[in-house]
Amino acid sequence: MNPQSRKVVLIGTGMVGMSYAYALLNQSACDELLLIDIDEARAKGEAMDLNHGLAFSPSHMRIAAGHYEDCADADVVVISAGVAQKPGESRPALLSRNAAVFGSIVEPVLRSGFSGLFLVATNPVDVMTRLTLALSGFAPGRVIGTGTALDTARLRYLLGQYFSVDPRNVHAYVMGEHGDSEFVPWSQAMLATKPVSTVCAESGGRYKYEDMEGIAVQVRDAAQEIIKAKKATYYGIGMAMARITKALLGDENSVLTVSTMLRGSYGVRDVFAGIPSVVGRAGVRETLALPITPEEEERFRRSCQVLDECWKEISF
Repeated sequence: MNPQSRKVVLIGTGMVGMSYAYALLNQSACDELLLIDIDEARAKGEAMDLNHGLAFSPSHMRIAAGHYEDCADADVVVISAGVAQKPGESRPALLSRNAAVFGSIVEPVLRSGFSGLFLVATNPVDVMTRLTLALSGFAPGRVIGTGTALDTARLRYLLGQYFSVDPRNVHAYVMGEHGDSEFVPWSQAMLATKPVSTVCAESGGRYKYEDMEGIAVQVRDAAQEIIKAKKATYYGIGMAMARITKALLGDENSVLTVSTMLRGSYGVRDVFAGIPSVVGRAGVRETLALPITPEEEERFRRSCQVLDECWKEISF
């Protein structure tokens, strides 16, 4: 990674990809952003539209449509491309189609000589990130998925609302699959350094610990609620992608719940899942095994089992 020039290549200029690009522009998160899409005209149009806002932004970014050979000196290649599920299509069929798409992406990226980091946002993100690792042959820490970063942000927002505190002072995580089997380890949920369970117990009935699982369900179902209302969700994940990118390019060593390969945490190996991880210039430096309860460990292992079974359904 070149610390003098922060270069990002985005593959896929749909709503998720462009929400991410817009967040990068407004946060001055990189120096150069290249857009690649199978629809080259769209990529050019999106680049033009973003460039026309440069005069109003804090950025001095170079933004352009690009090609796979432009990945050669990129610090981060971000993949948000993929195919949507057809009516009546099975999950294995969808996964196999997306596997074919990723094969058509990762191979030319590697052919360019790319030696940076992959960030994957395409769903099912944990499985697609694992596929990117398999296709690239990179070291596991250099292939990162958005994981449960957005779910964790949703959780902190809802807890902030519930307790009437700034979400940035809420320390809680969503772990496991970015999907139906995700869960919140409530034993590790804190307001500042005070456990949520203690806050509830000392509130005189104002706050109820039994409400917490309802909040976890809201987090899990949030995407479907948004899709029901507006057909798609993209702003939140775009900002989550930008946050991860800033941690990578800035060598922040921030703790984020990205999807990364597990190497023994809670007895799980080789599966990609969302877990608090130290993220910096080299990618995922390490994962943090929290002191969760045995019941929470079992929920994490079950979620990872779901992901492993999903992985076995892919043919590529």
